[in-house]
Amino acid sequence: MLRYLPFLLILALTIYAFIDCLNTPEEDVKHLPKVVWVIIILLFSIVGPVVWLFAGKKRSAVGGGGRGGRGRTQWVAPDDNPEFLKSLRDEQENKDRKDEKDKGQDQD
Repeated sequence: MLRYLPFLLILALTIYAFIDCLNTPEEDVKHLPKVVWVIIILLFSIVGPVVWLFAGKKRSAVGGGGRGGRGRTQWVAPDDNPEFLKSLRDEQENKDRKDEKDKGQDQD
């Protein structure tokens, strides 16, 4: 079983690099077109994935705030998110108005 481990690791690395390359937006791919990177990853089983991981993609620093200000924003807890709190207030006000309206109709 242990003799298969290197082959499994190489296969796992190749699959990871292949999927990572396919999921990377075209503008984040460096040096070569994305199609060429896919071919390199699949043809050169050890070297291709390693080169892709180190040189093929623009990588952001850990904790750098995501993708340079575009795309995703930093996650905010619901109790600190003003938009979420506003939606809760609006929802409660709508519910109160509906309850008052229903109460007024019941009295008629």
